[in-house]
Amino acid sequence: QIIQEENEMQEYEVIREMFNLCPGNQMRDIFIEEIALPDQADLESYVREKFKNEEQLTIERTDKEDGSVVFDVMTAAIHQRYTFSRF
Repeated sequence: QIIQEENEMQEYEVIREMFNLCPGNQMRDIFIEEIALPDQADLESYVREKFKNEEQLTIERTDKEDGSVVFDVMTAAIHQRYTFSRF
């Protein structure tokens, strides 16, 4: 029997997409990073912390069939998408 320790970390690949909201410009910036979070970490809290100084903030969560979690983040200035996939 395997016993999980409370402080085990889970590794994620995080894809951050920044969408250009200008009409006629469909380009977007994409950043990929690997992070480690506690096994039962609240992914939405992780995203909210990045935008804690925004006055206008809307976050929509989508749980995909493949196990990845997507957060669409809208601020007054920009639309960003964070996709978390476990390793």
